Amino acid sequence: MKEAMPVLSAGAGLHETLALLTSQLRPDANHKEDMVFLRDVFSEKSLAYLMKIHEKLRQYERQSPTPVLHSASTLAEDVAEELQIGPMSVEEKELLQLLTSPHMRAVLSVHDTVAQKNFDPVLPPLPDDFDDELEEESVKIVRLVKNKEPLGATIRRDEATGAVIVARIMRGGAADRSGLVHVGDELREVNGVAVAHKRPDEISQLLSQSQGSITLKIIPAIKEEDRIKESRVYMRALFDYNPGEDKATPCQEAGLPFQRGDVLQVVSQDDPTWWQAKRVADGNLRAGLIPSKHFQERRLAYRMKAGTLQDPKSPQKPVYDQGCDKEDCDCEGYFNGQYIAGLRRSFRLSRKDRQGSSGEAPDSGDPEFLTYEEVSRYQQRPSERPRLVVLIGSLGARINELKQKVIAENPYRYAVAVPHTTRPRKSHEKEGVEYHFVTKQAFDTDAQNNKFIEHGEYKENQYGTSIEAIRSIQARNKICLVDMQPEALKTLRTAEFKPFVVFVKPRIPESRRRRSAATSPGGGDHGRFTDEDLQEMRQSAQLIDLQYGHLVDRVLIKEDTASACVELRAVLERLERETFWVPISWVKS
Repeated sequence: MKEAMPVLSAGAGLHETLALLTSQLRPDANHKEDMVFLRDVFSEKSLAYLMKIHEKLRQYERQSPTPVLHSASTLAEDVAEELQIGPMSVEEKELLQLLTSPHMRAVLSVHDTVAQKNFDPVLPPLPDDFDDELEEESVKIVRLVKNKEPLGATIRRDEATGAVIVARIMRGGAADRSGLVHVGDELREVNGVAVAHKRPDEISQLLSQSQGSITLKIIPAIKEEDRIKESRVYMRALFDYNPGEDKATPCQEAGLPFQRGDVLQVVSQDDPTWWQAKRVADGNLRAGLIPSKHFQERRLAYRMKAGTLQDPKSPQKPVYDQGCDKEDCDCEGYFNGQYIAGLRRSFRLSRKDRQGSSGEAPDSGDPEFLTYEEVSRYQQRPSERPRLVVLIGSLGARINELKQKVIAENPYRYAVAVPHTTRPRKSHEKEGVEYHFVTKQAFDTDAQNNKFIEHGEYKENQYGTSIEAIRSIQARNKICLVDMQPEALKTLRTAEFKPFVVFVKPRIPESRRRRSAATSPGGGDHGRFTDEDLQEMRQSAQLIDLQYGHLVDRVLIKEDTASACVELRAVLERLERETFWVPISWVKS
């Protein structure tokens, strides 16, 4: 009597069916060898695992999933880079080994390829009436799916032959992903429309208006260029850019808009005039065109020569925060009954004596055009000295009060550099605590030797902050806070100090009605401000932002001292545990 075949449930998976089939194989005399072979094959664990994977994929497919992100490979590389910055635990080493293994990188690469492509609509078959009368030239028909995205290629007219040539391929675009279109290819038709006698703008419009399937008739270049591996050069933009307003761009649709402070990954510098770049962390893997550093500098130099651009070294001088509301301030650095060296700001000129301040950086001669700054990721290591924190403030910000409060709350973690002065020491003062008391001759010698970050004269006495005073604070593993005029940043922006710059500006009421209900900007009820005062504060903030905003890491809008202090403390805490973009010269050995 034959044994009945078990009945499979409707939800049985393929691997369950395989296991059941294996159990039913009974070798007989005639087909014993075949049955043994089949049973051995079906009993293989590797086959069972493959069947399980197949079922999981089918189940996942029925759920119609959408990718969480389109750049898993880039994310894995970024994580691997950050893991290698400092000492690693056993788990971190294991994670790094996993992320950098060839198999994992291949899987992530396949994931990104699938996630970036939309496989609809289905491409129609090639037409039967295809015109192949192109003499002996090799013709290539390329059919792409681009949907609403740009094709990712620019064209030019060959001056000698008049042919329409592919000028560049944008990294990550539809043309680049296909691998079928190359720089130098001659374009003959777009969706059956000949382009030989069309203007470049008409061809670009024809390409941009094509949706879904787009068919290109191409004569391949004689020497097809190898696809260059994507670079990992990062630039911080020091200016705003809108390709829609740039008449020089070869293709406005291919342009990449960005704002000052954006970090860009430059993926191609093959063209000395137009680089290809992507904004870091914006999720778009398609590169866009940006003006190269050299080209942008040439444009700015031409505009300055033509008189349409102001020399960046000779703009109107902004007015900075003076640190105290009293014009004849001679207050000491006491806060909540505790003395904190360096809180005094008397070496700054009073409001009535703003002209002729000393200690400004010398003019180097040639203009410095703001284009791009190459940057790299940096995280402070436990063995390194803390980064210097520089506070700059527009008129009315009262950053000295803010600094006082932060340091008084935690004097064991934060400190200021002890300043130098030529004034006589008072009876209660100690050398190196309130000030470093020096002679005028010694002070002048140090000033001539550029040992001061900044210095000035007040009531016939000299005051200044030295570089060594900052180093002594950092040597004690404390975060040194300095508030100064932004000209001094040219001296401090070095790999030694790695300054983190905070620009503090007051919240200024915009209308008369709002101003009438407000206290003084920056917190504290010190009387109301006139329209002239408020206008001067706005101009101060605007000019500082215009001239030094590219050096600022964080803008702090000061509503009042208490909330600004909380925000500043949060920034200081982040400095010790998070990764930041810094000039690449700061991290290169």
